[in-house]
Amino acid sequence: MTDLTIVIPVHNESGNIGALIKEINAALMSGPTYEVIIVDDASMDGSAEEALNAGEHVTVLRHAQRTGKSRALATGFQAANGRWIATLDGDGQNDPMDLARLLPRLASAAPALFAGIRKRRNDGAIKLLTSKFANFVRRRLLNDDCKDTACGFKVMPAHVAQSLPYFDNMHRFLPALVRRAGLPVIEVDVEDRPRRAGISKYGFFDRASVAVLDTVGVFWLIRRYSDPVTVTQMKSAEN
Repeated sequence: MTDLTIVIPVHNESGNIGALIKEINAALMSGPTYEVIIVDDASMDGSAEEALNAGEHVTVLRHAQRTGKSRALATGFQAANGRWIATLDGDGQNDPMDLARLLPRLASAAPALFAGIRKRRNDGAIKLLTSKFANFVRRRLLNDDCKDTACGFKVMPAHVAQSLPYFDNMHRFLPALVRRAGLPVIEVDVEDRPRRAGISKYGFFDRASVAVLDTVGVFWLIRRYSDPVTVTQMKSAEN
């Protein structure tokens, strides 16, 4: 089994994704075995071709139509072969060196979600405003004290990622969903870099319009969760 799968959702990130893959390969060249899964969410700018030409260890999965970041992550999670799954954003704002610095901890770490906390934000005013609003609503309803749940840098055991309940905008609630499964969330400081090319895919109404309803839905999921049942198999004696 591969040690690490890096899942990167992409929509129209030509000019960013190729450079990011090269940085990943350079950061992890002397580390564990790894694979990079790019989930191209119906890009129209050659992002998939740029990713394939960027280096080794890369698999590209393409959606025929745009379905959003959460579906792209779910596609990547199910295709992963690694013991651990890391997520990075395709715009290059997450630094692969932060992942390389975290990897030694994973060798002896108990199952947990390692969640990136951006030391300095490079977002515009609208993105900062909507993030603050979404964080306020989430914390009030979910008692989720994660400081930066919107950060794209996450690392978790593969079996945990692959068992998470899927719904649109699920990616905004990964810390709450992992805690729901009984695992701790460990926050780690990470860099937040300016994007090299292109523009953000999210605006105020994209975030604000779903923040309250999605948070209520996750609140319901947490309240209705029960621990898995242990099943013992018994067989009758053979004649």
